[in-house]
Amino acid sequence: MLKLRGIHGSFLARPSKKNVGDFSLSVRVGEMVTHIRIQNTGDYYDLYGGEKFATLSELVDYYTAENGILQDKDGITIELKYPFNCSDPTTERWYHGHLSGPNAEKLLVARDEPDTFLVRESLSKPGDFVLSVLTNERSKTGTKRVSHIKIMCQNDRYTVGGSEMFDSLTDLVEHYKRIGIEEMSGNWVFFKQPYYSTRVNAADIDSRVKQLDQTTQKMQDGEGQKSKAGFWEEFDALQKLEAKVKKSREEGQRPENKSKNRYKNILPFNDTRVVLQNSDPDVVGSDYINANYMSNTLWESANQKVYIATQGCLATTINDFWQMVWQENTRVIVMTTREVEKGRNKCVPYWPDIKSSEEVGQYVVSCNSETVAADYKVRVLVMAPLKHCRTIWHYQYMSWPDHGVPQEPGGVLSFLTQVNTKQAEHPDAGPMIIHCSAGIGRTGTIVVIDMILETIDTLGLDCDIDISKYIQMVREQRSGMVQTEAQYKFIYLAVSEYIQTTKAKNFAWPTKGLSDQNTPDVENHSAAFSLSVHRNKEDVYENLSKAKKDQKKQKSDKKSGSVRKR
Repeated sequence: MLKLRGIHGSFLARPSKKNVGDFSLSVRVGEMVTHIRIQNTGDYYDLYGGEKFATLSELVDYYTAENGILQDKDGITIELKYPFNCSDPTTERWYHGHLSGPNAEKLLVARDEPDTFLVRESLSKPGDFVLSVLTNERSKTGTKRVSHIKIMCQNDRYTVGGSEMFDSLTDLVEHYKRIGIEEMSGNWVFFKQPYYSTRVNAADIDSRVKQLDQTTQKMQDGEGQKSKAGFWEEFDALQKLEAKVKKSREEGQRPENKSKNRYKNILPFNDTRVVLQNSDPDVVGSDYINANYMSNTLWESANQKVYIATQGCLATTINDFWQMVWQENTRVIVMTTREVEKGRNKCVPYWPDIKSSEEVGQYVVSCNSETVAADYKVRVLVMAPLKHCRTIWHYQYMSWPDHGVPQEPGGVLSFLTQVNTKQAEHPDAGPMIIHCSAGIGRTGTIVVIDMILETIDTLGLDCDIDISKYIQMVREQRSGMVQTEAQYKFIYLAVSEYIQTTKAKNFAWPTKGLSDQNTPDVENHSAAFSLSVHRNKEDVYENLSKAKKDQKKQKSDKKSGSVRKR
C-alpha cells in the first residue's frame, strides 16, 4: 500500500507478526519502504533502546514532531510526515477515531447533556476502543463525570468483558444502550444520545453522505421532526459556533469605506484583510478593499496555497480591484456568478469587451480572447502599467443557479481542474482571487472544496477530513463563508464525487506483477487524477459529469487498500 499509494514520508503502524504485543512502523522513504520495530514491554513503548512512551500514539507523535531523528542502518534519515490511516471500523457518526480521553471529556462536558456518548480509538492499546459517556455524577472538579469504558477487539469481535461478544461496534453499542453497563465500582452507566463526529476517513465519505441523506429524508418524511437531522444538524451546529467568533471589522465600518461595501454588514476582518499598497496616506480609507487572505491553517505545507476572497466589484471599486490584482501578482481570477441574476446586479463587469482596452486607475486592461465552455467562460486579459505587462486568466463559472447549488458537482470539479492547472503553470504567481457577489457563499464553497481536495491529493485517500472544521477555519479568516445548508451539502457531494472518481482510476491502474523495481512512482501516478495537473493544459474541456457518472456505475464495491485493525 505504501509503495502504490503513499508518498515520501507516508507511514503506518501495524501489529508485529513476529512478537505478539509489539508493533512495526513502516515508512515510505523515497520509492522504498523501511520497517522499524516498536517494542511493547507492558510498561512502555520504545524503539528498542530509544525514548520511552506510555502509548504508541505518543511515540509516533514524538518522532513526527522531529523531536527525535530516525535513521536506518545505512544512516539514511527517516521522516514521519503523513500518517497512512486505516479504515474506520464503523461508519456510525458516533465514532470519533483518533481522539484522546481528555479531548473526549472536553467535548462531552461542553455538551452538558447526561447520557451523551461517543466511541473512540484506544490510544494506550491500538486495536481496542473506548466508550466515553457523560454521566449525571459530579467529578472532583465539580463538572459532570465522564466514564471511559474499554472495548476490546478479540479475533475481529468486540466485548467490554465477560461472555458477551459482538460482531461489530454497532451491535455492541446498540445492545448496551438498551441495558446499560455496570462499572467495576458497581455504578451503572446508561447512554442514549450520541455525540456525532464530523470527522470522516476520506475513503469512506460516500457512506457518510448516504447516512446524512437518509437521516435528512426521515426528517422530511415526518419522522423525528423534533430533533435535528443529517446535514442540517451539522450545519446548524456550525452556525452557533460562528456567533462566538469576535474579531474587529473596524476598517470596513469607517464612514469613508461604507460606499465600498456591496452589503453593509458583510465586512472583512481587520487581521486578514488585503491592504492596498501605494495608497494616499492623507486620504482615510484609501488602502481599503473588501477582501481577505485565506489559507489552510488545518494542514500546512511547504508550498502553502493562498487565496483572496472578495466581493463582486462595484462601479466605485474597479480601480481598487485591479490595484489588488497587480500588487498581489495574481494571474488567475475565479468568478462564480453572472453579472446579473434575476434582475439583480451581482457584479459590475470589471473587464473590457473582446479586443478592447480600458484604463483602470494607473493600469490598462485589455481582453485578448474569450472562450466559452459548457459551464464557464475563460477570458485572457492583459494588464499593463507604463512599461511592463502581465497576462491574467479570468474564469467565470456560469452554471451556478440563481438560488441553491448546481444539481451535481461534476461541472465544478472540472472547472476547478482547469483553474488549478492554469495556476500551476505560474509557480511564482500570487494568490488566486475568488469572488461571487458578497464573497462568502459560493466563494466559501469553492475555497473549502479546493482546500480539501488539495489535502487529499497530498495525503492520500485514507486521510481524515472534517468538512465542518474546514468551514470553521475559513470563517475565522472571513466571516460567513459557506452560507447555506445546501452549500454545506454540496461540499460533501463534491468531495465524495472526487473520491469515487479517484478510486475508479486507482482500481484501473495495473497492480499485478509489480515488484520493488517496477512499482510506479506515486507522484507521477497521482498526477493522472490530481486537481493541480492536467495533460491538456491549453484545452478548455466540457463538463465531465456524465463520464464520472458512468465511472460510478462501473466502479468496484471493494474499498481502496487500507490497514485493517486486528
